[in-house]
Amino acid sequence: MVEGALAGAVLGLGLFVLLRALFPARPGLVARLLALDAVREGADAPRIQLLLPEEEVSAFRRNLGARLARLYGARGWEVRSAKADLALLGRSFEAFLATKVLLAASGLLAFPLLLGWLVLMEWGTSLAVPFWAALLVAAVFFFLPDLQVRKDAAAKRRDFRHVVGAFLDLVSMNLAGGRGVPESLMMAVSVSGEQPNWAMGRIRDALSGARIVGITPWQALGQLGEEINVDELRDLSAALGLVADDGAKVRASLTARAATLRRRELAEIEGRAGERSQSMLVAQLLLCAGFVIFLSFPAAMKMLGV
Repeated sequence: MVEGALAGAVLGLGLFVLLRALFPARPGLVARLLALDAVREGADAPRIQLLLPEEEVSAFRRNLGARLARLYGARGWEVRSAKADLALLGRSFEAFLATKVLLAASGLLAFPLLLGWLVLMEWGTSLAVPFWAALLVAAVFFFLPDLQVRKDAAAKRRDFRHVVGAFLDLVSMNLAGGRGVPESLMMAVSVSGEQPNWAMGRIRDALSGARIVGITPWQALGQLGEEINVDELRDLSAALGLVADDGAKVRASLTARAATLRRRELAEIEGRAGERSQSMLVAQLLLCAGFVIFLSFPAAMKMLGV
């Protein structure tokens, strides 16, 4: 049965590749609607293009990732959370997709390895165990980049929120000095010097790009918040857009938001510390239980006459 499944899979894959080469897929309805919405939004408010660092990837990975990205776009698969995490980490979506596919393909190499190991151990030549094990390994390898990117992005997003709190305090102090909202925003990111923190650098790039594309600084902050999925920036953009003409209200609002961010960060730190304390307590209890079993085992064996 496994041999038939393998033969059918290879034949079906070959026919699929042949048909896709002869009859390229047209963009679906979802992709066309997304493109129309993008054009409509672009006509209303120009968007800032995020400048991601150049990744050292081979030409093969770059071409494979571009093809996979076009496939995702044609199918309407947006994967916004993954794109936001990659934008926060400064990685390209195409290289991410190529890594996922190549890792899954490398996981399929477990099939000949397991088969050769079974033959060497003289445990039979059944293809069922290597086949399903290779599929399982390929599936695990396919989702490993998602888990790693989500973990790294969560850590960076916490750092970014901390920087946003400090940024709000700086803007509030500049507003108290009599500057306007745009000047206060630019002065806040200029305080960090020529080589600012990476998060402050992203905010400065967004504010600098706002002048080039012709949008307001709070619109640039909102676009940056959407790109990297940081709610604090989106809320700040909405608040500045509503009361940008009233400096006193803006200053009070920014001060309150900064205090809220600090309280939230403190609560998260206390929660993580509590979780680690509980983990240490469980580890100590397990160690004590093992020590008690070690001490009582000889006496119990002697009482039982073993």
